[in-house]
Amino acid sequence: MAFMFENLDVYQKAVDFIDQITSLTEQFPRGYYFLTNQLNRAALSIATNLAEGNGRFTKADRKNFFIIARGSAQECIPLLELSKRKQLIPESTIAKLRNQLETIAKMISGLIKGLENRKV
Repeated sequence: MAFMFENLDVYQKAVDFIDQITSLTEQFPRGYYFLTNQLNRAALSIATNLAEGNGRFTKADRKNFFIIARGSAQECIPLLELSKRKQLIPESTIAKLRNQLETIAKMISGLIKGLENRKV
C-alpha cells in the first residue's frame, strides 16, 4: 500500500531529480565533497519535505514543509551553477536539471496555493 504522497506527480519528479543528482555527484573528483554533499542534501530535501508535509495534519504545518521543499529546489540552482563553472556537469545537463527544478517549484507552488484556497 502506497502512502498518499507517493501518488503525487511532484513527489515522483523530486525523487527522479535526486536520483539523477546522486548519479552525477558520484562522478565528482576528490576535493568537491562540500559541493557533492550540499547538492545531494538540497535535492533530497525537496522530496523529504514533500513527504513530511503530507504527513502533517494542520494546513499551516503542511504549508511550512511545502515552502521548505520549494526553497530547497531553489537552493539547488547556485549549486548547479557552481558545478557548471567547475566543469563538473555539462552545460546541456545543467539546462535539463534547471528545467526540472522549475517544473518542480511550480508544482509545489500549486500545492501551496491549493492549501491556501482550502476552506478546511
